[in-house]
Amino acid sequence: MKLTVVGCSGSFPSAESPCSSYLVEADGYRVLLDLGNGALGALQKYAGLYEIDAILLSHLHADHCIDLCAYWVARNYRLEGCPDPVPVYGPEGTAERLARAYDMPEQPGMTEVFDFHTLTEGSFVLGPLRVTVARVNHPVEAFAFRIEHEGRSLVYSGDTGESPELVELARGTELFLCEAAYTDGKETFSAVHLNGREAGQHAAAAGVGRLVLTHIPPWTDPEVNRRDAAAVFPGPVELARPGAVYQV
Repeated sequence: MKLTVVGCSGSFPSAESPCSSYLVEADGYRVLLDLGNGALGALQKYAGLYEIDAILLSHLHADHCIDLCAYWVARNYRLEGCPDPVPVYGPEGTAERLARAYDMPEQPGMTEVFDFHTLTEGSFVLGPLRVTVARVNHPVEAFAFRIEHEGRSLVYSGDTGESPELVELARGTELFLCEAAYTDGKETFSAVHLNGREAGQHAAAAGVGRLVLTHIPPWTDPEVNRRDAAAVFPGPVELARPGAVYQV
C-alpha cells in the first residue's frame, strides 16, 4: 500500500497544508480517507479528479468532509459528463449533512454523484483492501479505520480523545496515523482530542511499528507534540506533512 498525505492541518487549514485528507493506493485502487477544507485542490497533485474509487469519512466536522461539496461540483459538471457515482462511506446522515452544506434539498441531494453508505463497526472489502471500522471518542459520531492489504496494515485515528477502542484497532499495525491536536498540560478535554503524549501512549499500548502524528492545528507547536510522543513510544515518531508518502 501507498499512503500519501494530502492535507494534515487540524481544525482549519494552515498556510502550508489543507485539512485532513489521506490517499491510500493498492493495486491501482485509490481510497480517500477524509476530504477536509482545501483538500480537493491539493489532491489533484497526486491523483486525477476522476480516479478516486471510494471515500471514507471519519466524521462530519467540516475539517474532515466539507470539500465533498466542491468534489460534487467537479463530478456533476464535468464537461464529458458526470462519471458513475463514487461510493462514500460516512456516519449516519452524511448525505443530508453535505446537501445542507451546499444549500440544496436533502432529497435527492448529492445522490446522483455519490453512492452513500452508512458506516457501522466491523469489516468490509473495498477493491483489494479490507477496511475495519471502530467507533472512537469524539463529541459527534466518529470512526477510525484500519486498512489492510496483503498482510500489511495502516490505521487512521480520525478525531478522538482517549480511546481503548483505537488501541485495539491499531494493535500491531505497521503505520499508525494518529491525531495529536492538543499540547500536553495545556488542554484537558480528553473526550475531544489527543495530545502528543497520549498519541504516543496509544501507539505504545497497541505495539505499532511507526507513529505519524497528524491533525495538529496551526496554533499548536508540532515539534512539542512529536517530542512528547517520542518520550513514551519507543518506535519511530514523525510529523505528517503534505505530500509525504509512506510505503506500507
